Amino acid sequence: MKQQKDVGGIAIIMRGLPGSGKSYWVEQYVKALPKYANESTSVKVCSTDEFFYCDGQYNFDPKHLSKYHQLNLTRFIHAIANKVPVVICDNTNMAQWEFEGYCVAAKAEGYQVQIQQIGEPKDKNHQLLCADRNKHRVPLNSIVRMAKTFEACI
Repeated sequence: MKQQKDVGGIAIIMRGLPGSGKSYWVEQYVKALPKYANESTSVKVCSTDEFFYCDGQYNFDPKHLSKYHQLNLTRFIHAIANKVPVVICDNTNMAQWEFEGYCVAAKAEGYQVQIQQIGEPKDKNHQLLCADRNKHRVPLNSIVRMAKTFEACI
């Protein structure tokens, strides 16, 4: 009889434009977990945006983006290696290559991977809404450019 690998937990990969509601979805999801699962040792949210905060101010600097994405992936891998039951990658993840490392690492540790897309990036009204409400002041032209690069999951 073939031995089945134990499922380590769930890894959620968020996808969507800035302002689409990814972080809000994550917040609501975590709040809805049973109280014992809501403890910091039971859930780890990994967002590259966190590395751009300094003294409570968000200061995006594209020259640090690659390094911060790597640090975020490292933090995600650390969480799954430590068997945190729910691990979430809260990034835009417009292209599959941007989140493939998260999926591979999670599956290697026996996690179920859930891709959670928020909104429809190609929809013009959705793009306008995202430009209006994103908290990092990403302008509409950047949001439209990001939406054009959005890849559907295969």
